[in-house]
This record gives sequence, structure tokens and C-alpha cells, in this order.
Amino acid sequence: MTGQCASSMAAASSGVRVSRSNPCHLLSRQIFSFLDIVTLCRCAQISKAWNILALDGSNWQRIDLFNFQTDVEGRVVENISKRCGGFLRKLSLRGCIGVGDSSLKTFAQNCRNIEHLNLNGCTKITDSTCYSLSRFCSKLKHLDLTSCVSITNSSLKCISEGCRNLEYLNLSWCDQITREGIEALVRGCRCLKALLLRGCTQLEDEALKHIQNYCHELVSLNLQSCSRITDEGVVEICRGCRQLQALSLSGCSSLTDASLAALGLNCPRMQILEAARCTHLTDAGFTLLARNCHDLEKMDLEECILITDSTLIQLSIHCPKLQALPPVGMQPPRSSLTAPETDPGPGCCSLAGHLPPQSEEAVGGLHLEPGNDSSCTEDVRCARKREAAR
Repeated sequence: MTGQCASSMAAASSGVRVSRSNPCHLLSRQIFSFLDIVTLCRCAQISKAWNILALDGSNWQRIDLFNFQTDVEGRVVENISKRCGGFLRKLSLRGCIGVGDSSLKTFAQNCRNIEHLNLNGCTKITDSTCYSLSRFCSKLKHLDLTSCVSITNSSLKCISEGCRNLEYLNLSWCDQITREGIEALVRGCRCLKALLLRGCTQLEDEALKHIQNYCHELVSLNLQSCSRITDEGVVEICRGCRQLQALSLSGCSSLTDASLAALGLNCPRMQILEAARCTHLTDAGFTLLARNCHDLEKMDLEECILITDSTLIQLSIHCPKLQALPPVGMQPPRSSLTAPETDPGPGCCSLAGHLPPQSEEAVGGLHLEPGNDSSCTEDVRCARKREAAR
């Protein structure tokens, strides 16, 4: 497909003229606007006239090249950007490891109205790409840099200066990021609603203090495997980001009930909590959480070895929306929360976030999937019966 696109786009500049006032032309343009990328590329091979119609930039506002990732090279991205120009709003290059800084610079220069950009797994890109995005793509709202391991604090400084409308940012497994980068980012990007920092192992409590100072509209935060985070940082986040609805603390093994208390007292809208492998959490902390966060829908408590049936009883009583409860003493299935178009890291349970329906489009359509664990549902029933018997 990508070879066809490249040759078709080159042919589109051959000088063939199509009358834009011709009724047939107008009808054809309307029909072509409903076609997918593959079909458009095939149509572009039919004739020179169809080539121009099929490759009209207005037909290419949303492009996902994931299915062709092994074939996508830099020149394909450059050709697409030249053809689409200001029409392009959403581009996914997830897994396109052949795309580098040079082609993305051309892309940024040509597609200045881009709002949603997925560069997950584009391992060749460096801080240079973020510099280009900051210079030319001020309308960017959604940026996924998962596993772009060459990204450093310099990228976050650039983004904060040129992409101030950013609402969703995924920096998972960008392990060169430190608190200095987070501070620079949040000073400029105060509209952030979802921030994913899975596997950013250098982050400490100080980074969370900066987040709570500036990101008061934050709804989703993922700190999975940020093992240096302690109760102090979580308490700060809860006090400053009271709109939180989804939080992943899995693998933050130093946390205690103080973190659960802070969540319960400050974040009553919490819907999703992942706390797998937080082995110091106890029934007391979850009891306080359950009595204050009645909107909880999903939880991951795998390997929380100190909790007992008491936690399940409190959750079943106070959290009627909870879809499933993990059996105590067992390892439940990993949660189904994943970032849109994002693969979780090695051995990880991933959290993207959950937003109210009116906000989903803004940060990538994050959503909850219905629970279907019948054994967990039975646990809820049993817990309620035991409580009623008392």
C-alpha cells in the first residue's frame, strides 16, 4: 500500500487538470470522502483524474499506518504530509520504526493543524522531533511517545513552549525523563487531562509536586513501576488534582495506607485504581477509600497480600458500581485498561485513563470495558450476604 501511495502522490503533481465545477467531479469528491486509506490508494491507480480526486488532501484527515508499519519509510510520511497539508488532523505511526527525525520535521512543517499524533514505538526519533512539533504544531492535543527511549527532558521543555493545548501525553518507558523535565512540561501544558508515565523510573516525589501545582484538571495519571514514588508524592497529587478519576500505582512498592487515605479524602470521583504489588496496603486503608469513593468501577489489587475479606466487604457495600472484585489470596486477571493504540510494556498492566463522555474525544476516547469475571461477581454477592448476616 505504501508503495502505491508514494507513486500515486508523485503522479498527482503531473499537471492533469480536473474541473472542480463539473457536477461529476463534485459527486466523485463526495463519494471519495467516505473511502478508507487502502481504497483511496487503489482508486488513485485507475487514472490520472482519479489519482487527483483520491489524493485530495480533504480525504486524508485521519490516517492510521499501523497495519503497514513494516513498509512505512520516511519518504511515505513526507509524501503524505505534502499531499494532506493543513487537512490532516490525526496521524498514527505506531510501530513505524523506519520513520525518523528528518521526515517528521517535514511532516510538522506541512501539517500544522495536526491535533492527534501517535509515535508509539518510533524508536528512531529523538529530541529533534519534539523541537519540530513545538515550532510548527501548536494545535496538538494528543501525543503518544511510548517507548521513544531517546526522548529526554529537552523534549518536554520544547513541548511546553510550543504545544500548550496538549491534553493527553504518553511518556511510558521514556526512562531518561526526570523531575526537571516534568516541571518544565507542566509549567507550559496546564490543560493536561491525561499523563502516562509508566516505567519512568527516575521520577521521584518532587515530580508529583510539580504536577499538582499546575495540572488541576488532571483526570488520569499512570505511575506504574515508578518505584521511587512514596506516600509523600501521592498525598501531594491528591491534594492538588482533585478531579482524578483513574490512577495507577502498581509497582510503587513503598506506598502505605497513607496514600489510600489521601485518595479517599481528596478524590471522591475516583473510578479506576490499580495498586498491584503494593504490599504494604491494608484493610484499614481500603475501608477509608471505599467509604469515600463510591464511584469506583475497577480495581487491581494483585499481590496486595495484607488485605482480607474485610476489604471486599467494604467495597461491596460502599461501591455499587464496582464491576468485579479480586479474590483475596489469588492473582486475578490483569485489568483491561490500556492506552488507545498503545501496547503495554514488558510484564505490565497498563492504565490509560477514564474520562467523562464529553471529554473522551479530547484525550483519545479513553473508556471502560465491561467486566465479565463471574467469580469476582460471586465474591461481591457473598460479601454482601456476610455483612447482612451480621
